[in-house]
Amino acid sequence: MEPASPAGPDAQQPVAQGAEGASRSLLRRIKGKLFTWNILKTIALGQMLSLCICGTAITSQYLAERYKVNTPMLQSFINYCLLFLVYTMMLAFQSGSDNLLVILKRKWWKYILLGLADVEANYLIVRAYQYTTLTSVQLLDCFGIPVLMALSWFILYARYRVIHFIAVSICLLGVGTMVGADVLAGRQDDSGSDVLLGDILVLLGASLYAISNVCEEYIVKKLSRQEFLGMVGLFGTIISGIQLLIVEYKDIASIHWDWKIALLFVAFALCMFCLYSFMPLVIKATSATSVNLGILTADLYSLFFGLFLFGYKFSGLYILSFTIIMLGFILYCSTPTRTAEQPESTVPAVTSIGIDNLGLKLEENLQETHSVAL
Repeated sequence: MEPASPAGPDAQQPVAQGAEGASRSLLRRIKGKLFTWNILKTIALGQMLSLCICGTAITSQYLAERYKVNTPMLQSFINYCLLFLVYTMMLAFQSGSDNLLVILKRKWWKYILLGLADVEANYLIVRAYQYTTLTSVQLLDCFGIPVLMALSWFILYARYRVIHFIAVSICLLGVGTMVGADVLAGRQDDSGSDVLLGDILVLLGASLYAISNVCEEYIVKKLSRQEFLGMVGLFGTIISGIQLLIVEYKDIASIHWDWKIALLFVAFALCMFCLYSFMPLVIKATSATSVNLGILTADLYSLFFGLFLFGYKFSGLYILSFTIIMLGFILYCSTPTRTAEQPESTVPAVTSIGIDNLGLKLEENLQETHSVAL
């Protein structure tokens, strides 16, 4: 019997080709999972919201630094008035169960609490800047994301996988990188007058944001976007108007109005109105958690614009931070969540099954069905 001959190059070639084919197949699977049309559309929608938030930040900073105008409640009041004029008036002319008076008779106290949470969330975050540092606000504001996930677990019956917690951790790591870049770039100049009070205000504001976002997701997926915006516009106008008279009437009286200040107020109001108008659409197509992860880039957009408008110093860590946040956001959206079965005696039946990007997937499925039919 002849001894076995050693394997030559011809014998090793199929092995190498098989390994190369397996690696290409793996890359195609990863690309097909992370860079689908649904995820790209979700990213675009999330960054559109981030740009709206960026617009509010830039206009507010211009008002504060160039014209010494610090009236966050007045700015919010104008936005709520716009919501009232558009969406509350739409509800007033609706018929049946969607009519404004019918909604108020059944759920007026619930929407008062929702309006209060939304107004105070906006106010507390802005007011916190007077007491604590920019770093503290940026870091502690992320506290709203785990609160939002916990509320979604118990109220919306959302069930997360391990990859979702990993993705959230990656996004928070990106925020930490951004804060580090701020410190290295010298943007952390003021230690604040009462850091503890400021930090508490940030935590309270972030928690109220989470409550408002969970309620928003519940309403837009089970009821309607117009009802949410109409009720927030109605009670937000009333609550912010009362608070405006109490806490800011002296600041408003001291404003030296000119066309530039008026233009900045208009720009802020339009950005906020677009944010409130489009966010329910994005939440309905995805989820409140994925939206909040997507808008973590808003501070980075403000920093990029600040390089030209306010003379900020550039740091390569800003690019790294943006990349890390987007990576975590894509990873979160790549795997759908699921919804646990609800007790029959609680809320009405769910109209969505708790899958991120569900609205976008349904839209594509409908388009495919229509094409097949044709």
